[in-house]
Amino acid sequence: MLHFVDVILPIPIPKLYTYVITEAEVQFLKPGMRVAVPFGKRKIFTAIVHHTHNNAPLVYEAKPIYQILDEKPVLTQKQLELFEWIGNYYLCSLGEVVRAALPSGFLIESETVIKSANLEVKDDTGLNDDEFLIIEALQHQSSLSINDVINILEKQRVLPVVNSLIEKGLITVQEELFETYKPKLVKFIKLNDQYKSEKKLQLILEQLSKAPKQREVLLTFFSMQAKEKGALKTSDLKSAVEASDSVIKSLIDKGILVEFDKKTDRVQFEGEVNETGLKLQDFQQIALNEINENFKQHDVCLLHGVTASGKTEIYIQFINQILQQNQQVLYLVPEIALTTQLVERLQAHFGEQVAVFHSKYSNFERMEVWNHVLEHSSKAQVIIGARSSVLLPFKNLGLVIVDEEHEQSYKQFDPAPRYHARDSAIVLAAIFKVKTLLGSATPSLESYFNAKQNKYGLVEINQRYNNVLMPEIELVDLKDKYKRKRMKGHFSDRLIEEIQEALSNGLQVILFQNRRGFAPIVECLTCGHAPQCPHCDVSLTFHRYRNQLRCHYCGYNRAVPQQCDACGSSHLDTKGFGTEQIEAEAKELFPDAKVTRMDLDTTRGKYGYQKVIAAFEQHEVDILVGTQMVTKGLDFRNVKVVGIMNADNSLNFPDFRAHERSFQLITQVAGRAGRTDERGKVLVQTFNPHHNILQQVSQHKYYDMYAEQMNERHNFKYPPIYRLIKITLKHKDFNKVNLAAEWYAKSLRQFFGAYVLGPEFPPVSRIRNQYHKNILIKIAAGQSVKKTKEAVVKINNSFESVKDFKAVRVVLNVDNY
Repeated sequence: MLHFVDVILPIPIPKLYTYVITEAEVQFLKPGMRVAVPFGKRKIFTAIVHHTHNNAPLVYEAKPIYQILDEKPVLTQKQLELFEWIGNYYLCSLGEVVRAALPSGFLIESETVIKSANLEVKDDTGLNDDEFLIIEALQHQSSLSINDVINILEKQRVLPVVNSLIEKGLITVQEELFETYKPKLVKFIKLNDQYKSEKKLQLILEQLSKAPKQREVLLTFFSMQAKEKGALKTSDLKSAVEASDSVIKSLIDKGILVEFDKKTDRVQFEGEVNETGLKLQDFQQIALNEINENFKQHDVCLLHGVTASGKTEIYIQFINQILQQNQQVLYLVPEIALTTQLVERLQAHFGEQVAVFHSKYSNFERMEVWNHVLEHSSKAQVIIGARSSVLLPFKNLGLVIVDEEHEQSYKQFDPAPRYHARDSAIVLAAIFKVKTLLGSATPSLESYFNAKQNKYGLVEINQRYNNVLMPEIELVDLKDKYKRKRMKGHFSDRLIEEIQEALSNGLQVILFQNRRGFAPIVECLTCGHAPQCPHCDVSLTFHRYRNQLRCHYCGYNRAVPQQCDACGSSHLDTKGFGTEQIEAEAKELFPDAKVTRMDLDTTRGKYGYQKVIAAFEQHEVDILVGTQMVTKGLDFRNVKVVGIMNADNSLNFPDFRAHERSFQLITQVAGRAGRTDERGKVLVQTFNPHHNILQQVSQHKYYDMYAEQMNERHNFKYPPIYRLIKITLKHKDFNKVNLAAEWYAKSLRQFFGAYVLGPEFPPVSRIRNQYHKNILIKIAAGQSVKKTKEAVVKINNSFESVKDFKAVRVVLNVDNY
């Protein structure tokens, strides 16, 4: 009887692929193991075993697998269950989910290798120049990669040359596998076992009397070993003695010391656990008890606590309870910047039990965290990370915490899978039959609606830690200030006054502007021309610190022109402002203050966030200018004033969630002020101070905002009343996108009628030389989501079979919020 295995290939194909395996392999293989398999003409992929069976594929002949890469699974059964849910719910392939989940160190690479056929080339006249160069190179080395051939010939199109040599029988081609993960090895040193007796040690020291440097190194080694009680790091010994490497090498060559490599983690906890006893205040203890009561009836509980109400302390209490049961905790945060402070706080309580997982870590570091989680190691009991950490291989999960659950950063937009980490975390918790705790000062309408519908539990905290007053929020009318000439740059007189008072009292200031760069537009004052991105329908943003214009969509950049591209005039000026300009103005207005900036440009390095946050915490910085990075749960103890430079940007964004998100953003950034004894002051600069949302923010009226926005969502049929599927069509040809979108929308209307909106071009209709057109499907509360998705997939398959539309890319985005 033949045996077969179905595998998940990490590519966007909708089905599993079947391979033939032997009797021995079927006994050994388990779901979640990695196997190298041939796919296509000459490609080798790392695939994941799904299941074994005895049914041969009907439409193709199954090939044998190339090799088994693991002795035990790297994915768990429950993880595969979550991946299948993500694939089905978010309309993507299982392979795309696996590709997103697995660190690339797990995915071995295949590369074409060229070797000589060992034939003697007696007459080289039949070879052209390119062929001769390759043959000559193979006489000096045993094999060449395709990249080597490209470098030798100094051109990209090398395959015709390679094929010609294969036909002449002069070279052979094969695929070689390269395992990309390498464990970190640290050199350690120890005393040779044969010299451990006192007599032999005495003898060695006598022999080394003529080599005083070696004798000194050996004595230092003994004294250090007595403290460490074991092998020493070679680097530690080198730094402890002022001796050259050759001295230590001489002792190794004589066989007195033995050097060896030891595998070690790239990320290690080096601090001390110093916060063992955490005392909750009365209102926090009441909230903790209420959450426990809610968990008796609900699997999910929403903790709605105002900013600085001490939600993190409540999370720590829950983590304590779970760790005592020897279970793992997943702690999701929306922004990498937020992990910096949280990691320090959690490590202060739980030491090296805390593991961190996010995209700023290298592939090797992420692989090590993955293995620790998979092995249920003591180094990965509390996993804190951004959205991708929901895809880790948990063995014994006991609790899921989603902090700042309202954040849109939890939603993955590109590439697939376009999952929402908060919703996926709730499903993950359900798979493990454990509880999920959502926390926010400004819950998303979806979560608060679920709580009001009794689908989730709800616990509310309406006071701040230590009874600190909520910050005073003042709306500054920019229209009036400009009219009365009370502006200095983009700073109103009120904002300058409050900043000066805070600085004179030794307190700190945060200035928020949700746009990086110096200015979004550089405009010619003569003809009005503004430089545009050649690949996208947006103007180029001016970055003064690099003296260049950059596109924030595709990354295109160019030097700042000295004269207008259109008319040649040298009268150029900037329009609008970003964080760079605010930083420059703040330095000019407050010359004695230390000003720094926190945005994507200043935090690109691995430790970029830590450096900025640490400097601000240690009061090395007086004024911090930042984008929305500074709004998300950061705890600064010394901030008195928060200035929101222009609140109208987010309010006027063309999106049905604009008002909800504006309320959340302004409330969150306002919450950074006055977190200790002194009441904070927040100044919101706006051209429309009478706007409902701004009035609600200034009076801390979340419930009024919720009621007003829910009324609008009812009237216009938007989430959480209706669900959404957004379909985006992309192609470089404008007319083809139009035709394709019309065909797609017409087909959808046959199923869903008036619940199909569009097709419409988005505000930025061309990105990376591709035109985008959107279609929106609304799914009513009583409508079957499963059947709706089946209809969409059916239409999508029909669309892809139309010859004229084959090149048009379709992106399906479920729950586009």
